[in-house]
Amino acid sequence: AVDESELLTVPDGWKEPAFTREDNPKGLLEESSFATLFPKYREAYLKECWPLVQKALGEHYVNGALDLIEGSMTVTTTKKTFDPYAIIRARDLIKLLARSVPFEQAVRILQDDVACDIIKIGSLVRKRETFIKRRARLLGPKGSTLKALELLTNCYIMVQGNTVSALGPFNGLKEVRKVVLDTMKNIHPIYNIKTLMIKRELAKDPELRTQSWERFLPKFKRKNLKKRKEPKKKSTKKEYTPFPPLQPESQIDKELASGEYFLKERQKKRKQMEEIKAKQADAIKKRQEERNKAFIPPKEKPVGKTKKGN
Repeated sequence: AVDESELLTVPDGWKEPAFTREDNPKGLLEESSFATLFPKYREAYLKECWPLVQKALGEHYVNGALDLIEGSMTVTTTKKTFDPYAIIRARDLIKLLARSVPFEQAVRILQDDVACDIIKIGSLVRKRETFIKRRARLLGPKGSTLKALELLTNCYIMVQGNTVSALGPFNGLKEVRKVVLDTMKNIHPIYNIKTLMIKRELAKDPELRTQSWERFLPKFKRKNLKKRKEPKKKSTKKEYTPFPPLQPESQIDKELASGEYFLKERQKKRKQMEEIKAKQADAIKKRQEERNKAFIPPKEKPVGKTKKGN
């Protein structure tokens, strides 16, 4: 009896066997071809390294043509081609060469355990100035952030124009795409790099391979630094009433209510003078109290008992 857990796990160091001519002895039925355009500034480099490209494609029985007039590269299968996926790898090779990836790195795509991913980042940010800043953040000072990402994912990464080209194993490409898209969404790449470093250390422990790593991974909360200041005086809306507000009382109405309206002119002046004298008397009294505060002795602290010497 075989344990089911052993059947579900892939043994360490296992590799899928290579596709040989014995797997497809009769070759392909139809001819397939792919073409891609390249920018003008890549013309000199491609013209120089094209013999090496043709040699690499020839090992997989795929033809390559470089058209400098139209500015295009074309790959085509031949009668000797036996691997149906070779033309797809050749298509990825010319795409990477057009995206400024050097030939030494781009030729690795012809290997079985290497894949590529071209991430379009030009349309992810609206403002051009913001896009340039976030793309520079992905590179880091003197390319240090990009180098750290390459070491953690085992991928070659090339940032060029509006695209990011990545070349490496499938697991690494998945992480690279996540980091690039998060950076364009204004999430700093250092957070993802820190998570990748922790995952790399956890993968070394054989006991933790089958367990969940959620408790070990850091959880970063998004903080809004700019907060709107709340006003000191909060205005509250009054309840809506269909009736108009009451008309304020005039000076005559106030005099009628208090009875001053019926007083004579001499009596009104006498009342005003009495009010003024009362205010003056209160002011003099307060001023005198402030002056007398200087003559009030302060309270003395009680003298503590002195300790007797031994």
